[in-house]
Amino acid sequence: MVNQKQRKLKVTKEGIILLKTNLGFENEGVLNPAAIKEGESVHIFYRAVRKGNYSTIGYCRLNGPTEVAERSDTPVLFPQLPFESQGVEDPRIVKIDDLYYLTYTGYDRVNALGALATSTDLRHFEKQGVIVPRISYEAFMHLAESKGHINEKYHRYNGPDSLLNKFDEKILVWDKNVIFFPRRINGKLYFLHRIKPDIQIAAVDELHDLSYAFWEDYFLHFHEHILLEPWYRHEVSYIGGGCPPVETEAGWLLIYHGVHDTPSGYRYVACAALLDLNDPAREIARLPYALFSPEHDYELTGEVNNVCFPTGTALFDDTLYIYYGAADEQIACASVSLSALLEELMLNLKSDAKQK
Repeated sequence: MVNQKQRKLKVTKEGIILLKTNLGFENEGVLNPAAIKEGESVHIFYRAVRKGNYSTIGYCRLNGPTEVAERSDTPVLFPQLPFESQGVEDPRIVKIDDLYYLTYTGYDRVNALGALATSTDLRHFEKQGVIVPRISYEAFMHLAESKGHINEKYHRYNGPDSLLNKFDEKILVWDKNVIFFPRRINGKLYFLHRIKPDIQIAAVDELHDLSYAFWEDYFLHFHEHILLEPWYRHEVSYIGGGCPPVETEAGWLLIYHGVHDTPSGYRYVACAALLDLNDPAREIARLPYALFSPEHDYELTGEVNNVCFPTGTALFDDTLYIYYGAADEQIACASVSLSALLEELMLNLKSDAKQK
């Protein structure tokens, strides 16, 4: 494992850009922001948590990468449907053609499922509902293991002995971190999603193709849809989608989160990989160390300690700004040279990588 202090790639912590307020909808924390750049502004849609762990989505606009220019005093999205009765969480946003796709997790105290809302103006959103499968663990395993065993961690994190099954109600497989690619690729809509412990990828011609029959076939060929698996010590427990992929000449840059267990609990870090431009289901390269990790007080101590959870980016010239939830309580930003990051990734091609 590469010692983070010895690595050549320079990442700058820009610090906290958004704190919780005394407003009722965000008095417990603000975290995990979606970000999209329009001109010199960055629109931020963030998870706002009130006491009782009830989540809505707040909004602010930045002048440039870090200066807050305006901030809404009411949530822009809030629970309205049964599957999201306890909260709408962890948004990500992209623009495909003339439509904004804002994905989020709907939580009803029992199940956590990826959902979608769309907009033409970043002000009014139309909810499209859950777009991941509503499938039980038993049905998932029956299909996914039809061609042989899968990683035993799928059982550990999703099975009858997992912490999810502390409820008496019917538990579905939790499918979170739904993130669209910001354009069609070979005519298809591609998106990432996460059933622990890996990141999976799916593609459809249109959203209405995401039927139960589609997902049954998908799980029958589940091995083919696993995009990234944990390789290194800093991500050994599990990984999940982070920011929407950034299109570069070298490939799709993916900033994702990795998790590893420590004596003081799970530690969440930001990671980076590169995917093929024309075949995003093919990984090209991956950093063998965390891009950045919790190190400051605002990342080490909060609602959940030791968390850097990246969920949005904005590119200004060659500087990539990465927005992330810090300790599940505030929103912070880190920056890195895009060209330097790509150069570092190309020194760590998948064919050269060795599991650590």
